[in-house]
Amino acid sequence: MKRILFFLLYTTTVLAQNTKVERPDYVIIANKDRIITKDQLMEYGQEGLVTAMNKGVSQELRDSLALVFGEAVGEREFVMLVTIKEQNDGDQQESASTPKTEEPTDSGLKLNINDKAADFRVEMTDASIINLSDLKGKVVLLNFWATWCAPCLMEFYDMQNEILTPFENEDFVFLPISRGESLETVKNKVEDLQKKGIIFESGIDSDKNIWDLYASQSIPKSFVIDKNGVIRYTSSGNFEGSVTKLAKEIEKLLKQ
Repeated sequence: MKRILFFLLYTTTVLAQNTKVERPDYVIIANKDRIITKDQLMEYGQEGLVTAMNKGVSQELRDSLALVFGEAVGEREFVMLVTIKEQNDGDQQESASTPKTEEPTDSGLKLNINDKAADFRVEMTDASIINLSDLKGKVVLLNFWATWCAPCLMEFYDMQNEILTPFENEDFVFLPISRGESLETVKNKVEDLQKKGIIFESGIDSDKNIWDLYASQSIPKSFVIDKNGVIRYTSSGNFEGSVTKLAKEIEKLLKQ
């Protein structure tokens, strides 16, 4: 019986470690009046008709869209709003490539590469307390996020697959900190993410004191901190390949 129980526990653990977390799809809403597919978005982009694209919407707006579109939106938290230029018969189509999410230019950093990471003390969702200075000797990925930020949440899916699982047994600490939210709000979201296979605890920065040490605008925002407490890489926004870049920087520092 003990052998059987051990085998089941071992098998479950191995399967959990090897299971890739699947990224959810966005609900794509054009001009706030119709839902379109990815293929349709690509076609509009190739025709030069996409004039704006927003992957992050507030909870209030998401809820109002759910009322309009019903089950098509439902409880889904990833909503993309795009603005499509309406063409008249006589309009000449502009030549444009399919829009891509580019790495944003960010001026909101208060600490930059080669700066010493500002020390802080933070309470986690599991009631533990972490001092950043106590993590010297480990590579730290400090990530600022919020429960209402769809790009932040989407980023976590890639982080689980490319960072959290691969570096699970390394001298590495993932330290996400929710910006400006209550413990209850963040804890509920963390528990929801854990059910989906995204496993971490989050720091609580309700008054933004920690955030104010590092930046002034734009989330998600990440700081890769080396074993000596020095910032070696920063990332703002969730753009194509951003998590892969973070993973490479972390791996490089772990080898030093």
